[in-house]
Amino acid sequence: MSEPTRYSTPPIELPLNLDREPDPAEGCAGCIELADVRSRARAGGDMATVSDCNVFMRRHPEGH
Repeated sequence: MSEPTRYSTPPIELPLNLDREPDPAEGCAGCIELADVRSRARAGGDMATVSDCNVFMRRHPEGH
């Protein structure tokens, strides 16, 4: 069996996204519901759902 190649690599640097959370699109019932779900999720400490709601709201022009 051959010995694996060992070498050091520089650390991966991930971007830090400090953008504000998206606001619901004006007049869109879906966005308003997502904002409500996001608020309830944040109050319950469910940050995964908060993130999901933000993604769906950012995709508003393509539908959610």
